[in-house]
Amino acid sequence: MKRTNYTHYLLLYLPFLVAWLVQSLPHGSYLLAWMGSFFIFFICYKGFIRKLPDDMPVIEQLLRPIFFLHVVFAGYMACTSIFYYLNALGFEYFSYIGNRYFFSEDVYKSIARCQRYYVLGHAALAHGLLAGMDYSQKKRYRIYAPSMSNLLLGISLICLPLGYLFSKIGALNQFSVQLSGLSFVSGAIALAFAIREKKRPNLLAACGLFTLNMISALNSGFKEPIIICVLLLGIFMLPVYGKKILPLLLSILLMLFFILPTFIGNFRKMVQEGADAATARNESLTNIINADNLVSELEEDNWAFLTIRLSEIDMFIQYTRSTPDFVPFYKSKISADGLKTIVPRFFWPGKPNVEQLVMTRAYSAGVVNPQSVVSAKPAFIVDCYLSYGVAGIWIGLFLYGYLAQKISLLAERLFGGYFMGSAVMFAGLFQILWRGNSFEFLMSAVFWSLVTLFIFQMVFKARGILYKIS
Repeated sequence: MKRTNYTHYLLLYLPFLVAWLVQSLPHGSYLLAWMGSFFIFFICYKGFIRKLPDDMPVIEQLLRPIFFLHVVFAGYMACTSIFYYLNALGFEYFSYIGNRYFFSEDVYKSIARCQRYYVLGHAALAHGLLAGMDYSQKKRYRIYAPSMSNLLLGISLICLPLGYLFSKIGALNQFSVQLSGLSFVSGAIALAFAIREKKRPNLLAACGLFTLNMISALNSGFKEPIIICVLLLGIFMLPVYGKKILPLLLSILLMLFFILPTFIGNFRKMVQEGADAATARNESLTNIINADNLVSELEEDNWAFLTIRLSEIDMFIQYTRSTPDFVPFYKSKISADGLKTIVPRFFWPGKPNVEQLVMTRAYSAGVVNPQSVVSAKPAFIVDCYLSYGVAGIWIGLFLYGYLAQKISLLAERLFGGYFMGSAVMFAGLFQILWRGNSFEFLMSAVFWSLVTLFIFQMVFKARGILYKIS
């Protein structure tokens, strides 16, 4: 790729600098920092800093980190706080109704400060992604598959039961999430290829797998698997049908964002009351369909979702208020704990409970009560802040972007290019990188995903699916 003028990377940090200079004006500082993330997206995708990969059309490489991971991770981290801010101003959607909840006098300063951290983290993430890009290397391997839908269906059908089986075996438990994720991605892509290849048996099998994945997603009690299931299918339908499918895809995604908060809220309530997943799922769907005041109920639930659960800035504010004033920076302790989680419990029976290890930080910061059953695990950027403050945010998010990009490049080098490397293996095995997580969960998942990546390459070579180019 074309050499980059490294001073151009300073453009990424311009929003943070400007927002920091006007920090005495909380509203102005917040808005500059929030809009700064859109500025970062703009200069990245216009190629002002570094030329984007041009080995294929953009529409056919959307699952490379600079596109999908960048938009999902940074969009979720840095752009969703606008709803919390509007709520603090007393707005609900576009109507001013006053504040339902008590906000302290310095809340706007706190919101602005955290948004400055977000835009700094976004700049560092984009810096790492762009700095790690290098698509000039020649391919070393090539995939041999007379029918891509057959290969993808095979991967999905093999990984699905293996993932379930490994989850029941202590020594292999760490591979279950990776195999389940790979089955999920392969099944969604297989459906797109079955439609493209017009193979009726494959289409029926892929539809069946997609339906199973959707049922599993509905039974999970989380919104993300459902949205990702639809989004992945849409991404791989784009090369087949072009941009004309975008209105339909966007309409479905908007509908899901509007309906899912109510569905998931009802589902979780029923499960907590003792209902099994299937019953809770079916009754939650029935309640939505038969609701007398469906629109008003959806609007109320959706606003609560947008202001509190979609954005994590409320928790971030609480963490920044406690650290370092009351709780000192953790420095290298969180990273060290993350490395410990890599060791399987099978080999270390006394291994600390990872969930409890992470939640200790929430209890120390006063984010949640230790007697509560609520999970308030710190996001990746929060762990970076808790470790070394502003410097920790820059270092952590830069390394996050850089390593994610390098892992994607490794997958492409091992599996013959973008499709099997980034679109299937990287997307299937490293889904945790799309949204991020606490250090402890992230380090363990990435390590064992790398191990799984190399195992699959050996299996593919042994089966003749992957061969070296002479």
